[in-house]
Amino acid sequence: MTAVNNRESVHSYYKTKNWLTHQDQRFRGRTSLFRDQISRGNASLQLTEVEVRDEGRYRCYASTRTGYNESFINLRVDAPVHEVNFQKVENRIICSSDGIYPEPELTWSINPPSSLTLQSTTKVQRTEQQLYNISSSLMLSDNVTDLDYICTINTHTNSRRASLIRQSHQSMEMKEYRWNCSIYKKTLVTRCCSEVRL
Repeated sequence: MTAVNNRESVHSYYKTKNWLTHQDQRFRGRTSLFRDQISRGNASLQLTEVEVRDEGRYRCYASTRTGYNESFINLRVDAPVHEVNFQKVENRIICSSDGIYPEPELTWSINPPSSLTLQSTTKVQRTEQQLYNISSSLMLSDNVTDLDYICTINTHTNSRRASLIRQSHQSMEMKEYRWNCSIYKKTLVTRCCSEVRL
């Protein structure tokens, strides 16, 4: 199997043996076949410790004495929002989440709805692993109490939110909710002739 985008060798198997001499360095120690099932036509590749940079198109080529088969697999990587963190610093509240992919969006809202203008600053940072960290700081109004400040962080696959309840005696209570939360799989099994989503 090869990565189409960069023509990197991912895994090779020939005459009952793994041939990994030309395997690209970044796949070393992360690929394997189900050798006991190859004779039954199962040439699935297992890729472990999946990273964002593994995303892309892969070419699977298999040949036997009777012919050959070529297929392409599209790998999409997803690291959903696992948790939303809240922190109060003076007259601001900070909402944040780390290790997300693809790039998330963060929105603030209040309950009950009002004409209050929310003043916030949001920052998105990319890590060395190509994941995203997002953080937003919201200015609290001294004259408004009994409000729920709601922070929602979402990607196209999942969404999570947390709310901070500001009561008249200035106490704070936090609640967290999650919606359509998917699971980030660190191990992927790809089958020839199929499209795979992680």
